[in-house]
Amino acid sequence: MRILLAEDDHSLGTWLSRALEHAGIQVEWVSDGRLADRALQEHGDHDALVLDLGLPGLDGLTVLQRLRDRDQRLPALILTARDSLDERVRLLRAGADDFLAKPFELAELEARLHALVRRARGTEHARQACGPLVYDSARKQFFLHGDALALSPREQAVLRVLVQRSGEPFSKQQILDRVFVGDEDVHPEAVEVFVHRLRKRLEGSGVRIVTLRGLGYALEAE
Repeated sequence: MRILLAEDDHSLGTWLSRALEHAGIQVEWVSDGRLADRALQEHGDHDALVLDLGLPGLDGLTVLQRLRDRDQRLPALILTARDSLDERVRLLRAGADDFLAKPFELAELEARLHALVRRARGTEHARQACGPLVYDSARKQFFLHGDALALSPREQAVLRVLVQRSGEPFSKQQILDRVFVGDEDVHPEAVEVFVHRLRKRLEGSGVRIVTLRGLGYALEAE
C-alpha cells in the first residue's frame, strides 16, 4: 500500500511516516496543501490519502473538494482536531471516506487505512494473490504453493507492489517510488536487478513477471 500523507505538523508527519513505513505502508509526505493538490493531480499510484484539515497554502477541505471535483475516487481519511457531529457530516458531504480525531492510536489508523483500501478494491484478497503465489499480510510473508518463499526485504517489497495489482503493469519509476521511498540515489536500473532475481525464484512455479513494452512489469499466472 502507498499513501499520500498531507500533514503540516513536522513532528507528527515524521513519526507517522516512519511508523507506517515500519508497518509496510509506503508514505509520500507533504506539508502544504498546494503540494498535496499537485501530488494528487500528477501521481496516480496512491492507494489512499491521509489528510489534515489545517494545511498551509491550501486548506485540507479545499484539497478534498478539488480531488472529488476531478472525479478522483481515491479513499480519503481525514485527520481532525474536531470530532463533532456537524464536523463529520460536513466532511462526509465534502467527499471524505473516513475520519480520525486527534490524538489517535497508530494501530487504529493502520486498521482504518487497510479497511478503506479493501473496500476501494472491492474485496479483501483480490490483489494479494496471483495463481499459486499468496501474500499473507498478517505474517508479512509470501507463500508459493503453500510453502514460505525466502526473499530479501527489497525483493519482497518489489513483489508486494506487483501482487497488489497482479496483471497490471508498473513502470520502473513507479516501483522505485514505492520501494525506495525518500532514497534519491537509487536508479531505475536497480529495479531490473530485483526483477531478475524474482524471476529466477519464480521460475517454473506457475506465476511469472512479464515485461510489457513501454509500460513496465506485470505479475501474472501462467
